[in-house]
Amino acid sequence: MTLKASTPLDIAPGLTTTRAPFIEQAQAEGRLYIEQPYHLYSEANHQAWARLYARMGDRWTRYANHRFLEGLGKLQLDPNRVPRLEDVNKFMSPLTGFRAKPVSGYVPAFLFFDCLRQREFPTTITIRDGEVLDYLPEPDIFHDIAGHVPMHTDTAFADTLVLFGECARTAAERAADTSNPHLRIERLTSVIKAMARFFWFTIEFGLMKGSKSGELKAYGSGLLSSYGELEHCIESPDVQRYPFQLEWVANQYFEIDKYQPLLFVVDSFDHLFAEVSRLADWVKAGKLDNVSPGEPAISEADLSSFLEAAGLA
Repeated sequence: MTLKASTPLDIAPGLTTTRAPFIEQAQAEGRLYIEQPYHLYSEANHQAWARLYARMGDRWTRYANHRFLEGLGKLQLDPNRVPRLEDVNKFMSPLTGFRAKPVSGYVPAFLFFDCLRQREFPTTITIRDGEVLDYLPEPDIFHDIAGHVPMHTDTAFADTLVLFGECARTAAERAADTSNPHLRIERLTSVIKAMARFFWFTIEFGLMKGSKSGELKAYGSGLLSSYGELEHCIESPDVQRYPFQLEWVANQYFEIDKYQPLLFVVDSFDHLFAEVSRLADWVKAGKLDNVSPGEPAISEADLSSFLEAAGLA
């Protein structure tokens, strides 16, 4: 792999989550979009990937949506080595136009959604510590590639992601049309919160009806990349599972550091696309300008990303 001039060849090896000198340097230099310096992955990093991948096989077969399983087959991931994003893109891009785009850390909300609109998926390149496989302080490459990307090979799902990006552009345009600065921030904060909740309860933690009566399957990446929660979300009597309702989801707070006690079920991918279309209509009509308070908190970076897109920052 050819390295860009900005990638020192003598940087310390290792791309472990929260302990990656390459990532620290990129962040210090203000570089959000980066390359994947594959030579920096340590053998321990590859072993962590192999252990994560190996233990998920049976769980995926039993609980994953069939299109996720089809996507895994299309990507031809190596179960024993951290994937090269250029190889992932070689298989994915011809199918849906999507490509994995390596990033150095958190992507502010508008930039994230706008990447989706352009069929780019911001992808973390670090991997969690192999000694603590179930603890994840932030997304890693296993979550992003093994959890998210197999679904990105499906045309209907890919089109749904693009529509999220269109929602974000609509929100930015409405912000530009709101002359009162206080009202603009209040409404924009509410809309971003509603979009984040929708994304959380679908793309990250969504359930879908299976082919058999009463059967449920996971399609959300947060479930599909978690050994413990993938079984828990389907089997546990402690999980509340309800038919998807946009007005409920937009007003439902969530916590990120525990198994989800409440999940929503869509009928199909056509149903999911229809609900994202409704989300876009509700953003445009102002129906999400005053959703309930609570998690997730909307950061200054998230707000600024929308204001910049609206030409107001």
